[in-house]
Amino acid sequence: MRALYATDLSAASEAAIENETGFGCLRRIGIETIHLVTVVPANVHAGMPGLDFEGNRRRALDRYREVIEAAGFDVETHVVRGTPYRRINGLAETVQADISVVNSRGHSPLENRIIGSTARNLARTTVVPLLVNRVERATADPDVRREHLFRHLLFATDFSENAARAFGAFSYLRHAVETATLVHVESPKDETVTSDGGPRERLAERAKTLEDWNIDTRIEVRQGDPADEILAVEEAHTPSTVLVGSRGRSRIRRLLLGSVSEEVVARAKGNVFLVPPPRAV
Repeated sequence: MRALYATDLSAASEAAIENETGFGCLRRIGIETIHLVTVVPANVHAGMPGLDFEGNRRRALDRYREVIEAAGFDVETHVVRGTPYRRINGLAETVQADISVVNSRGHSPLENRIIGSTARNLARTTVVPLLVNRVERATADPDVRREHLFRHLLFATDFSENAARAFGAFSYLRHAVETATLVHVESPKDETVTSDGGPRERLAERAKTLEDWNIDTRIEVRQGDPADEILAVEEAHTPSTVLVGSRGRSRIRRLLLGSVSEEVVARAKGNVFLVPPPRAV
């Protein structure tokens, strides 16, 4: 398996690169090759006096390469120019990455609603499963929020096709998972019983699959706003990562409107693993 690992070469990115446990988790889920990429902003030009952005970034990537190679991976480095989320998506397709990894320090409420970040834009547009690795915010010497990436997963499901696809990620994530919490949030419009049974019964079926893989599993059914309740469960159980599926949407809608998955990416305190729908051809 191949991972595209995006870095802005900040102190937060350095903290994530130095997390040996995190790279051990990636190795356990089957990652063998890492494509390390940094994006030079399109408005920064190589000929600007006193600036050598691309050269400085290549040298920094070489230092990162040594660390990741020492962790047992094959590494390729890429310095590209343009809009970060677009170039990350494009490169993920080019190298046929199985997952993308991006670090995030969180954002202010104003940034969430107006500006957005690379992580949030990727949540809207990613073409491969996306791991948002949360790093501490507002500190000169940040550290990762969750040293283990997948030890305890919180899986949120609305029993849709998108959620089923996200649950399918357990097929490879399970090699690094010890415990899991499965949660469904009911809204007033939900039917309490379907042909497949109520939500607790349906969660129990999925829990049985995980138990067969020796993953200790609990289930929760909540009522209310989905994003708020998922984040409340995260607060209560402190999982390593929240696993969610995202819905496909048109370009205009995904730029203007939010979704449960995007809200979780923006507001979660720990990591988020987002599984997108298949890319339309």
